[in-house]
Amino acid sequence: MPEVSNRGTQMPASPIRKLVPFADAAKAEGVKVYHLNIGQPDLPTPQKALDSLKHITRKTLEYSHSQGLLSLRETLCKYYRRFGVALTPEDMLITTGGSEALLFAFLACLDSGDEIIVTEPGYANYLGFAKMADVKVVSVTSHIENGFALPSAEEFEAAITPRTRAILICNPNNPTGYLYNREELHRLRDIVMERNLFLIVDEVYREFVYGDEPFESALTMRGCEENVVVVDSVSKRYSECGTRIGMLVTRNGEVRSTALKFAQARLSPPLLGQIVAEESIEGTAAYSRECFEEYKARRDFFIKGLNEIPGVYSPMPQGAFYTVVSLPVDDAEKFTKWCLTDYKYIDPEWLSLNPEYTGETVMFAPAAGFYGNPELGRKQVRMAYVLKVENLARCLAILRDALKKYNNQAQPSH
Repeated sequence: MPEVSNRGTQMPASPIRKLVPFADAAKAEGVKVYHLNIGQPDLPTPQKALDSLKHITRKTLEYSHSQGLLSLRETLCKYYRRFGVALTPEDMLITTGGSEALLFAFLACLDSGDEIIVTEPGYANYLGFAKMADVKVVSVTSHIENGFALPSAEEFEAAITPRTRAILICNPNNPTGYLYNREELHRLRDIVMERNLFLIVDEVYREFVYGDEPFESALTMRGCEENVVVVDSVSKRYSECGTRIGMLVTRNGEVRSTALKFAQARLSPPLLGQIVAEESIEGTAAYSRECFEEYKARRDFFIKGLNEIPGVYSPMPQGAFYTVVSLPVDDAEKFTKWCLTDYKYIDPEWLSLNPEYTGETVMFAPAAGFYGNPELGRKQVRMAYVLKVENLARCLAILRDALKKYNNQAQPSH
């Protein structure tokens, strides 16, 4: 039998999805699984966006321009002005989700064997995109003890080599929920300008900032316009992950024209997704406000509940809807798998009301996969508080019970 490629063999499995088969097996046995492992919002998509699909008048669902529909790019320019960012439609490239925007950024800005500095823990798929682009990721570590603040300028400088071409951050951060402030962003600006590097910033969670510190887009920083490449997406802010519409935004014309060549090779971004995205942006201020308030309430409830469980610690995330949590276990991935294979929570009250009730469990994303050095995340998990408060309350009760039973075992079964 022919062998698969080395590239494919070396491609890392997603820590967010790698345990899904065990969750599916638990569900097949009737166990209810609460998913905190994936950032799939449970809030509805804006109704006007859904209605746009019902009222399509096109006779043919044609290719769009490889750069994306002009009308969508014009609408996005209006959206960015709300954040103090002045753009033209030519400054952006519509992509198949933020994921493709990241891949195009890697391919346009870095050559095979080049290095990109990424803060860890970082979004796990950055490692996958880097592998696809044959780019080496160099990690600079942030720490749970200070809420995952940006590492010092000295740490970034120490990581730079002759092959370094870019620094990548996510702001607000996935997986930690940390919001990089103005001083931290300007620290990075000074580094990339002095060293002639790209600064790639994943800003897909900009709508979800909860504290007093305002969000500042990297696109507003003066003097580094040619260095900055922003990755964005409508998936989370409008609860439409399945539309697969993202964008690569930069004032660097050479980066745009290079990325466009990759975009032409894949022909066009999804037409139906672009139609939905365009309808989502304008006239949905009330929708966005309601979503923000809901996520803030979930954050406040969930983080407080986590920190009330003995041995559990989570910093207070200032953005997005994720947190990295330290657990009192020997190995967070083994514990997560055990929760899906060997454990289920039985609520006597629920059992008395429903004889078909067969128990519940919860699923996390082991944090080791979000670090370049997996040992750093051995006792941590990422949790996404994308469920309504009553379900988060169930998750907290299950976690408390699961930790007690797991740690009381002489030899946990894995």
